[in-house]
Amino acid sequence: EVQLVESGGGLVQAGGSLRLSCAASGFTFHDYVIGWFRQAPGKEREGVSFIKGSDGGTYYVDSVKGRFTVSRDNAKNTVYLQMNSLKPEDTAVYYCAAVQPHPSLRMGSVAEYDYWGQGTQVTVSS
Repeated sequence: EVQLVESGGGLVQAGGSLRLSCAASGFTFHDYVIGWFRQAPGKEREGVSFIKGSDGGTYYVDSVKGRFTVSRDNAKNTVYLQMNSLKPEDTAVYYCAAVQPHPSLRMGSVAEYDYWGQGTQVTVSS
């Protein structure tokens, strides 16, 4: 059974930090691209950061560049999202998701991903 389980969310003041974890099981983790997405109330789910399995290449949307860092530990089947200098606009439910890479993969597209976690709430107070 495939599982993705996020943890590490919580309430933090603006300027603070959180580290999210995404623990995976049930598939060949090191082969998959892992994406972090977030969804704020009343808004569409959006991609935040992505990490390849093959070479560990990382990608970020402009709004989090320089503040968020994604990493993975293939031995532990876990991906992390270190979030620093948090802003109130980062408030959302954060999800991790997994997809097997293919030549036309659009990492930022929700529809591309095969597996999803249940999400973890991040709330940043001003």
